[in-house]
Amino acid sequence: MAIYLTELDSENLSFPSPFEALDDPNGLLAFGGDLSVARLMTAYHNGIFPWYGPSEPILWWSPSPRAVFDPKTFKPARSVKKFQRKHQYRVSINHAFDQVIDQCAALRSAEETWLSPEMRAAYKQLAALGHCHSVEVWQENQLIGGLYGISVGQLFCGESMFSLQSNASKIALWFFCHHFKQHGGQLIDCQVLNDHTQSLGAFELEREDFIKSLLFLRQEAINKQCFQPQWLSSPVEEQP
Repeated sequence: MAIYLTELDSENLSFPSPFEALDDPNGLLAFGGDLSVARLMTAYHNGIFPWYGPSEPILWWSPSPRAVFDPKTFKPARSVKKFQRKHQYRVSINHAFDQVIDQCAALRSAEETWLSPEMRAAYKQLAALGHCHSVEVWQENQLIGGLYGISVGQLFCGESMFSLQSNASKIALWFFCHHFKQHGGQLIDCQVLNDHTQSLGAFELEREDFIKSLLFLRQEAINKQCFQPQWLSSPVEEQP
């Protein structure tokens, strides 16, 4: 069966409606275009993200259902809380974006990763302009885990995470959920549910519900202090 897919115009930043995405493969919407700041931000503001392999053109996706975290109800596992009380990892925001995204790529083989040098350069540019942010976990002065994503109003579009020591990425998510909630954040997108994100508390929204939330949250401002470079204190309500 033939698949008809929209090729993006290099001179036009518009995307097809997310509701035109294919069912198989789930969410594939368009191909082509570029990874310019303007195009990437247009994509994220419409519930679309790029994901493609080394030998593929740029592919754009908007899957259904959509995996999300609710920072207002997020609860870390007791084992993670116990681990953090013992090890006291430090957590920061926007202290080492380049290192975080490079580590996310380094832990995957060249055949598995979508984080090509081109992709990493594009997201580093987004970070330099204040659109993309990282959360870092440190053991003394060594970076051992983290995550990064794009801010769209009161929505955070999580892209990837990594962990070099036990529970480091889980602690990054836990501290970020608390911090994001405290500054007005309402929803964290994690794209497609997998065993790992489900084990952390992610759940699914149908595309219509996700897009409805996105259209509202992208217009709502997050507290401007949310993504200032800073150290995060331990979430108060999670203490014993």
